[in-house]
Amino acid sequence: MLADHSPQQPSPEIRPHTRTVDAASGERRIGRHRAPEPPRRGARAVLASTPARVALAGGVTCCLGLVAFAGAHDPGPRGTPVSEVLADRAEAADRASRSLDRGASPVAVPVTPIPAASPSPSVTRQPTPKPKKPVKPRRPRPVAGLTQAQMDNAKVIVDVGVQLKVPRRGLVVAIATAMQESNLYNLASDVLPESYDYPHQGSGSDHDSVGLFQQRPSSGWGTVAELMRPAYAARAFYTALAEVPGWQEMSVTAAAQAVQVSAFPDAYAPHEQRATTVVAALT
Repeated sequence: MLADHSPQQPSPEIRPHTRTVDAASGERRIGRHRAPEPPRRGARAVLASTPARVALAGGVTCCLGLVAFAGAHDPGPRGTPVSEVLADRAEAADRASRSLDRGASPVAVPVTPIPAASPSPSVTRQPTPKPKKPVKPRRPRPVAGLTQAQMDNAKVIVDVGVQLKVPRRGLVVAIATAMQESNLYNLASDVLPESYDYPHQGSGSDHDSVGLFQQRPSSGWGTVAELMRPAYAARAFYTALAEVPGWQEMSVTAAAQAVQVSAFPDAYAPHEQRATTVVAALT
């Protein structure tokens, strides 16, 4: 610090700056003596003027537009899409409108009565037919003094001949031969004990002859089992008869003897009349 600037040196005298102020302006700007401002016009007077109304309407329109723009772009809480926000608002409005009591009078809808359906005729179920039991062939009524067993055997002989299309005279020859050989009974043989193992109606003892025609297994007519079957024995006889040349022109005795080769060739003649009666009854 310089010596000539002593802290005790008195500061220079500060003089107030005098400013000439107009009396009128001084009264208007200083203190409580400010000049009163011209009186302002009231709000109603301002709004009553046409320019003020136009300006106010324009401002209100701008504000409403900004509000609508902000509402349309409002993402909703937590980023909800605008479409969902609008849908929620519409649903809320719909619920509010439906909650109101609307006592609409019910409209009477004409109902056309449906005619009652006519009852369908009851369907009667036909009972399921029971399976028919196989009908046993009716046994032929015995003729010419035969028993039922004899007539049954005669029917087998005739039926086989009909199947083979043997002429009627051949049927008479076969019946007359069986009458002479076995008296129309299916006979076993005392010489062949095996023959008793099959159905039979008696027995004989003429060598190994068996069955209705007393055919011998040893002569090649067939096995014992085959010859004990009346149908087989009849077929074997008709087959041998068909091999006799001109048997149709022969007498019953001659035709039978040609097949059987019996020791008594004339023994078949007495049976021709009865054999004819039996064949007539069975055909």
